[in-house]
Amino acid sequence: MAATKIRKVPQRMCVGCREMKNKRDLVRVVKTPEGSVLLDTTGKKSGRGAYICPNQECLNLAVKHKSLQKALQQEIPAEVLESINNQIAIISS
Repeated sequence: MAATKIRKVPQRMCVGCREMKNKRDLVRVVKTPEGSVLLDTTGKKSGRGAYICPNQECLNLAVKHKSLQKALQQEIPAEVLESINNQIAIISS
């Protein structure tokens, strides 16, 4: 009788609330090799990524404490943050 292999679920830390959660429960913000910052809904785009809970509070915390900027190693323009904020509002509703 073969034992069923339990798959390990990848864990990532939210840059807002700093909690470890399942990778699937978080959304990825990515800095592309070209230098643009955007929300990666697939989780497969190339570039430097940071994970965040799909809610406004975590995004606001990440921006306030500059942890999102530190994780992506660049300043994020206000209009890009507004776009990410709008996309997270759509995802969470």
